[in-house]
Amino acid sequence: MSDVIQLTEAAAFQIKDMMKEHGEENAYLRVGVKGGGCSGLSYGMGFEHDRHEDDHELEQHGIKILIDKESVPILKGTIIDYKQSLMGGGFTINNPNAIATCGCGSSFRTAANAGTPEEC
Repeated sequence: MSDVIQLTEAAAFQIKDMMKEHGEENAYLRVGVKGGGCSGLSYGMGFEHDRHEDDHELEQHGIKILIDKESVPILKGTIIDYKQSLMGGGFTINNPNAIATCGCGSSFRTAANAGTPEEC
């Protein structure tokens, strides 16, 4: 299976910085999707030390990544980048499966999964 997500070098650099800053150098980066947000689904990213049996595991730019099996088809082809601007920096997520997104940039839905929309 080809990689479900792609981390750009800029995103990997920022994630490694965050891992070092929080003493999480040996952690996995967990990327997933959960119900909620104004469009029905929301992205989640965080550090984790335990791999679950049904996790999809990959490694990019020296970062070990875990994705739960329910999130794999929703995230297939997603690119995670980090952009710096005059207003600060932030991660951007480009998901080709998203058919609707919210202005916040972290809430979306796909043709096959509408999630559970919440108030903005």
